[in-house]
Amino acid sequence: MLNKRTLMLAVFVFVCGWILGSNKQPVPIITSSAGGASYDGGYRTTAGDKVAAVTKRLSTGIIHIINPGDSIQSVVEMSQPGDTIQVLPGTYSETVYIDKDDIHLMGVIDQGRRATLDGRGILNDAILYSGNNIVIENFHIKDYKGNGIMGQAGNNFEIRNNLIVDTGIYGIFPQLGINGLVEHNVVSGIADAAIYIGMSDNVHVAFNEVFDSVAGIEIENSRHAIVENNNAHNNTGGILAFVTPGLPIKSTEDVIIRNNFVSNNNTPNFGAPGSMVAGIPSGTGVLIMAADDVIIEGNIISNNKTSGIIISDHSYASNVTIDPHSEPNSDRTMILDNVMLNNGYDTIPEVIALALAELHTGPVDIVHAGPSEGSCINNRHRYQAVGIGNYENCDFTNTDNIRSYLLANGAEPRVISADDRGEIAYLGVCSGCHSFTGRLIGPPVPVIQAMYANNPEGLAKYINAPVKKRSNYPPMPAMSYLDFETQLAVAKYMLALRE
Repeated sequence: MLNKRTLMLAVFVFVCGWILGSNKQPVPIITSSAGGASYDGGYRTTAGDKVAAVTKRLSTGIIHIINPGDSIQSVVEMSQPGDTIQVLPGTYSETVYIDKDDIHLMGVIDQGRRATLDGRGILNDAILYSGNNIVIENFHIKDYKGNGIMGQAGNNFEIRNNLIVDTGIYGIFPQLGINGLVEHNVVSGIADAAIYIGMSDNVHVAFNEVFDSVAGIEIENSRHAIVENNNAHNNTGGILAFVTPGLPIKSTEDVIIRNNFVSNNNTPNFGAPGSMVAGIPSGTGVLIMAADDVIIEGNIISNNKTSGIIISDHSYASNVTIDPHSEPNSDRTMILDNVMLNNGYDTIPEVIALALAELHTGPVDIVHAGPSEGSCINNRHRYQAVGIGNYENCDFTNTDNIRSYLLANGAEPRVISADDRGEIAYLGVCSGCHSFTGRLIGPPVPVIQAMYANNPEGLAKYINAPVKKRSNYPPMPAMSYLDFETQLAVAKYMLALRE
């Protein structure tokens, strides 16, 4: 028979064991990103992953030299496909529009001095292109009201090694293009997105520095994009992949965000009131909204006060009008190894409410709001996360097999027929600011239709020389570089457009 001391010892051991056992955490599943299975999804081409530089597709042409005091645009107009235009260091105050194929526009850097395009706070846009196989490099672009470099439905573009400061709404904005490279640019002080990939496919965004803007890098209504080795810091939001409702292309999918620095994106939001980006919470590192098949891998995400990674559907976004033709959820988000440091330390009430629903207090590295299918995460024990209870463990550890989504042989040059002129002009020029169902930068298309019903000539006149009409919208840049036939064609297309 047990004596009293033995009995008390047995009870003590039992109680201690019960307490320790009840508090014992499951052993975390630790996955190494070194080695292991590589992602086998994403875009595939029959030509493999070799990338042919845009410059190698240019035929041999004439080299034109531009000196300070000369007009860049006048030389563009006389150039032929295959020509290179070299702009010597100096200051040029003009808008350059390239509406032909195979033009290489190069700023010459001499002893650190660049060719500078200065909008003086008066001009709307610095460089616009609608041709195929366009290369733009080495410029300093500053103080424009609209855009630094904007692409309008041109395929096989390359935008590299430019310094862009305070150019209004967008810094670099290729739209409706296929097969493009945006690399080694430094962009800052932008009221919407420093680098904005809109409705484009097969794009590579790499080695850029973006800061002091509302959004650093945006992948919007685009497919097959890789965003890697960038430094996104001191913006409102660092790197974004999302769907804007009301645009002709309805999805964002197949995006890899890897090996970026995403830090200190705590700048107060200074986007145009009512615009979509005006709803980005200050302190957002990476934002995924209504985008599918997005991989977040190998990034260093630090010191973003709201959260390191936010994944949401459209219902959680302010300033968004729901589009019945756009699927609103973020499905198949895949989070691999990332370094998370000091995120979510001063978050917003919506994140706090989601966290409290899971009895989570304190900082949040990752928050997922809304339903999701097929999402996964590796090494979840590393992160302070909310809303990822249905995430599985990923069955791959890296994306090493995918070097690029660029097309080895380039995309077929876009050919615009007379019958398509209005549609392509709307998609490549107007839809970046005017959607059908909601507000972007400018008023929705139905508002424009109500104002100019049965008056395409009046709308074309406004497109050519707009006058500010609404205090709650920024002024519209003049589209006077478009010929009258294109202005009238896009006016007729917009007035006849139905969602």
